[in-house]
Order: sequence, then structure tokens, then C-alpha cells
Amino acid sequence: MSFGISLIVLLAAILHASWNALLRGGGDRLWSMTMMCIAIALACALTAPFVPIPSVGSWGYLALSALLHVGYNLFLVRTYRQGDLGQTYPIARGASPLLVSLGAAVFARELPDALSLTGVLLVSCGIVALAFQGRIIGPQTLLFALGTGCFIGAYSVTDGIGARLSGSPVGYIVWMCLSWGLLMPATYVILRDANSIMRAPREMLVAGSGGLASLLAYGIVIVAMSLSPMGPVSALRETSVVFAALIGRIFLGETLTRYRIMACLVVAAGAILIGHSG
Repeated sequence: MSFGISLIVLLAAILHASWNALLRGGGDRLWSMTMMCIAIALACALTAPFVPIPSVGSWGYLALSALLHVGYNLFLVRTYRQGDLGQTYPIARGASPLLVSLGAAVFARELPDALSLTGVLLVSCGIVALAFQGRIIGPQTLLFALGTGCFIGAYSVTDGIGARLSGSPVGYIVWMCLSWGLLMPATYVILRDANSIMRAPREMLVAGSGGLASLLAYGIVIVAMSLSPMGPVSALRETSVVFAALIGRIFLGETLTRYRIMACLVVAAGAILIGHSG
């Protein structure tokens, strides 16, 4: 993976940790996630006339990814009801690099080299270790966090393949995120009601800004996966847990122990190996 791609994926990791912290710190996370998706849909609708329409061969992947993202949103919201950011976020994100690497090998015949694979393993192990430091993790917390990780792995591989078939990764990003952004409000209305979407302008603006950060972060990742192996890109993206641990400590008052610092160093070591591979 080139240095330039590594750098922009790390930027995406920072953005990703930021919007997850915003979601975790909110009172009504389903509403916050829905408002993020509305902002994503509006931004993509304004952009769509100026980007190429993805090739027909990618449409199935685009539709599947939009559905998987809605499932991911619902699982993520439920996950954050169960535990703090520093515990649930690493479990959800830690499994995905290995799942993406496996999915890329099976569906895209993409095998990472030894250095990349070592980096992926270090990142995943370091991430999952962040969740465990003598604490008992409830079965429901573990279930929903791992389920979230499975959705991450599934939509990442789907988008990696879809973007490569689209003829235009940017066009794919815009149309997939527009579809996802429209599906989530519809899901909210089914689960609750349309009248509860409108709230104070400041609340809507804050949640919407998180959606734009999410759009930019994942857009960067899709472009990177269209140019580089999916597993290492996913692992590098998941270094966001390091930034999430820092954000959780500074802004949410969560504890940053010596154990967590050591786990973050393992993640950083894996990221360095990935950055120097290929």
C-alpha cells in the first residue's frame, strides 16, 4: 500500500472515531444515526448530477451495501446502549479486518502478503484487547458488538468489489450512500414515527455534521479499497479505535489505562507494517 493511501486512510480513521464518539455521547442514538443519514442523503443528492452513474455490473453490490449499512446502523445503535465507547467500539471494529481479509480472499481472490497479514493480525488483536482489561462483558454486549463487526466486514467487501466494477469509485460512493441515506429515515419511521424526526435546529445540525464526517470517512475508504488490497485498508481504517480511546478519555470522561495504551501501541505497530507493505 502506498504512503499516500495509508495517510488518507488514517485521516478517515480520525473522522470515523469522531462521528462514533458523537453518536455514543448522544441521548437518542437511533435519532442521531437517522439524522446523520439524512445529511448524507442530502449531500449525495446534491452531488449526484455531477458524478458518473456507476456501471450496471455494480448495481447489485450497491443495493446490497445500502441494506447492509442499515443493518449495521441498527446494530451499532443497540451496541452503544450496552456499554461505553472504549469497550464496545473495539469489539465491533476488531473482528472486521480479519473478516474483510477472509472475504477478499474468497470473493475477490485477493491474498495479502506476509507483512500485510502480520499487520492485519496485530491491528485486530490490539483492537480487541482494548475491550478486555479485567472487565466482564455481558453476553448481549458481546452479541451486538460482534454482529456489528460482521456487518462491517460484509459491507466493506461488498463495496470493495462494487467500487472496482463501477467504473467510477466516486460515483459508486455517491449513489450507494444516497440509497443508504434514504433507507435509514424510512426505517426510523417504521420503528417510531415521522413526527419525532424534527427537533431543535442545533441538535439537528450537530448530528448532521457527524453524518458528513461519516460520508467523507467512508468515501475515502472505498476509494482506497478500489486501489489497494481490501484487508490492509480495512485494518488501517480500524486504527480509529486508538483515536476513539483518546476521544473517549478527553471528551466522554472514560478511563485510559496503561493496558489500553499498550493495546494502542500494538495497533500502531500493525499500522506501521501495513504502511510499509506492498
